[in-house]
Amino acid sequence: MSDWFVYMIRSASGKLYTGISTDVERRFQEHAGERPNGARFFRGDPPQEIVYREAVANRAEASRREAEIKKFNRSAKLKLIEHYQQDNSLG
Repeated sequence: MSDWFVYMIRSASGKLYTGISTDVERRFQEHAGERPNGARFFRGDPPQEIVYREAVANRAEASRREAEIKKFNRSAKLKLIEHYQQDNSLG
């Protein structure tokens, strides 16, 4: 199994944040202010839920995929999330 993940979190206002981590749940807690080191993105617009998670082979692949997803427009990100949630019965 992979040690690295690319993830997306939906904020309270509906914005989408994309990041990488070896522990997505811990990272969500950091972003939510439950632990130190959360992203500035969430100041004043707290994270609501993890909406996408993709396992990748290593950190380099995680960074590459993160950059790729960040270039997507909102519509493409929402389609990616929709397919992920259908495949994982989360939605």
